Amino acid sequence: MRKIKKGDNVIVIAGRDKGKRGDVKAIVDGMHLLVAGVNQVRKHTKPNPMQNQPGGIVTKEVPIHVSNVAIWNPITKKADRIGFRTLQDGRKVRIYKSNGEMIGV
Repeated sequence: MRKIKKGDNVIVIAGRDKGKRGDVKAIVDGMHLLVAGVNQVRKHTKPNPMQNQPGGIVTKEVPIHVSNVAIWNPITKKADRIGFRTLQDGRKVRIYKSNGEMIGV
């Protein structure tokens, strides 16, 4: 089970976008995430008439390393760490380390 999943609200804790919050759009590989509105770069693209693509400067989001983000705890209004707990019915759930509340249940 992953600590951070698609759809989680995270906050950036390191890098040039430190302090920004956004939702996880996708998990690129085991160690990189795409977060909405975070780590945006400007890319100069050539026009491609075969794909009906105009040229110009395109702003896009690039993956950010999972160690540079932390999950946002809405109860404490701070970044938090994630732990795991097994319930009595055998399900494994994620919890906030600071207060023990379950995530997304």
